Amino acid sequence: MSFRRETGMPRGGPDGGDGGKGGDVVFQVNPQISTLLDLRYKKVYQAGHGEKGGLQNMTGASGGDLIIEIPVGTVIHLEDEDPIDLVTTDPVTLLKGGRGGKGNWFFKTSVNQAPEHAQPGEKGETKKLRLELKLMADVGIIGFPNAGKSTLISRISAARPKIADYPFTTLVPNLGVVRLPNMKTIVVADIPGLVEGAHAGQGLGIQFLRHIERTRCFVHLVDGSEFTEHSPAKAYQIICDELKKYDDSKDAIGLPLSQRKQIVAVTKADSISEVRWIEILKEFTPLGISPILISAISGLGLQELLTAVEKLVSANDASEVIQDGQESNSEEH
Repeated sequence: MSFRRETGMPRGGPDGGDGGKGGDVVFQVNPQISTLLDLRYKKVYQAGHGEKGGLQNMTGASGGDLIIEIPVGTVIHLEDEDPIDLVTTDPVTLLKGGRGGKGNWFFKTSVNQAPEHAQPGEKGETKKLRLELKLMADVGIIGFPNAGKSTLISRISAARPKIADYPFTTLVPNLGVVRLPNMKTIVVADIPGLVEGAHAGQGLGIQFLRHIERTRCFVHLVDGSEFTEHSPAKAYQIICDELKKYDDSKDAIGLPLSQRKQIVAVTKADSISEVRWIEILKEFTPLGISPILISAISGLGLQELLTAVEKLVSANDASEVIQDGQESNSEEH
């Protein structure tokens, strides 16, 4: 609130300017960032304040927007609101700055030519949120611990995960870029071993189940050797049950995990006799599954597996194109 004071103008009238708008908080996906580490050690983020209005009807400067860069695949969890899934580079304005208040010049009328009040500015929005990063991959490799997932991804890509002969060797998901027979490249995720009860937190639990929400299809590895606790078909069914229970326990992103396409591969072919292989095939026959026999050590069956992955990924790509273009095609016809 101010009044014009100049020589020769004893009644200059009100000249208090408006306040500036507060800055917005914007989240922007940056493909060059791969982790949330930069955000770990700072708990409070605040956009710039709008400046006060000035004399001579000068409007205060607006506060600067705060742009927070995050990696692709970040999910923003808000209190009492649906989560926001950021998989594109489009900026998302999460919090809006408050509007600036009006100066006393705004309230001048023919009746009240010298208003002695101004409007205070609005407060900006404040929210508590939690950020979660989920892996982005075309294919997820799933299966029991020691089924050969890490060995497989080390053979078909340049990824070098830890490999050992004890359960839960892999403690973090690994990503590898795989070149398919048609020269197309895809991203494959080695998901740490799941066990019975994983949907309820057993083993490494849902902290890794959630990562496969973003994979379009699965390569399901089962140990075909005779030294495992479960038969190959039984191990396959246990993991599939865990996917179904996980779907029932929460809203998964996109298609439910239990409904996504799978390629079943029986690993450790070096230790499987011909008689044993026939028995395994008989176990999967009632399930309508024809598994692929592979050995990540010798390379047996890996080319056949990659060819099957190529067909499955291509089929998914085609279905997505059809689904996206269905409405426009119907309008054209």
